[in-house]
Amino acid sequence: MTLLLGAYAASPNVTGWDPTLETAYYQQLKTLPQLSGLEHPFTGNLHPHDDSWFLANIDPAWNYVFTTIPGVMNALAQNPRFGLASTDQVGRQAAIDFMQLANQAIAKLNQHLGRQAVSAIMLHSAPARQHASSSEQAFQASLTTLLSWDWHGASVLLEHCDALLPGQKPSKGFLSLEQELSVLADLNQTLKPERPLGVVINWGRSVLETRTPDGALAHLQAAKAQGLLKGLMFSGISDKANAYGAWQDSHQPAQSSELVPFGEPGSWLTEEAIQQCLFACAGADLTVLGLKIGIRPLTASLAERINYLRAQLAILVRHRVSM
Repeated sequence: MTLLLGAYAASPNVTGWDPTLETAYYQQLKTLPQLSGLEHPFTGNLHPHDDSWFLANIDPAWNYVFTTIPGVMNALAQNPRFGLASTDQVGRQAAIDFMQLANQAIAKLNQHLGRQAVSAIMLHSAPARQHASSSEQAFQASLTTLLSWDWHGASVLLEHCDALLPGQKPSKGFLSLEQELSVLADLNQTLKPERPLGVVINWGRSVLETRTPDGALAHLQAAKAQGLLKGLMFSGISDKANAYGAWQDSHQPAQSSELVPFGEPGSWLTEEAIQQCLFACAGADLTVLGLKIGIRPLTASLAERINYLRAQLAILVRHRVSM
């Protein structure tokens, strides 16, 4: 199975764009023996800054999963009613139009590489419910439209983000996992798409929602029980006010240990938790498996960033046999 890395979160260019520095970063990514693909951020174009640069610097052998969350969050900052689950017709149509651009970007990348390089695109059930209205019915209508398109061999998957809960400040505040699973199951049954819909669990976002390290495991089990589990991305979080912030979706690395020299001491994501979640995925037909971490301080050197990525990827390699 392709082991994915959300490399954009660990880039030295998180606050700007220096193509020379990013080229050096990508050259180092190519030296990671565990890495076989990227979770690639979609914001409206194939690459957030320069499509030509991206196509010239990727490893031709890498595989890809697109994530739309960076573009979705950018759009929500401009229009709180934006989203595939929005009950506002203008906001919902804007999200559908955004997905059409993503569809075109997948085709462009596949054409450049001369193969089906993109295995999936991960979408989200925006808008944030604390700011705008959303519903299962609107989300189902949007997905019905999306499933009528040719996705160039990519599966259409949903990445669950933290839901809006009473008395709790959300990061995303999208639909609940129960609502999302209901929509996906219904569409799989009624439309019977060639590549069934499914859900990707992000460890940090599920723990952010549930406020317990076991929350991600519970979400994995719920999705698997309905035959809808299609992916797992590891990203840490904690309640400690460290450099990543308490209860922030800032992609903390897994906790440091004797086996993990480059990690975050306060992270709730431990090697044991990773092993437990991988074991829970046994028997599921996963399309997505990987990790996404940020690096602090933001001024960390390129060598430090690669050391973190190598150490963190090694955890998955050690325990992938649990699946």
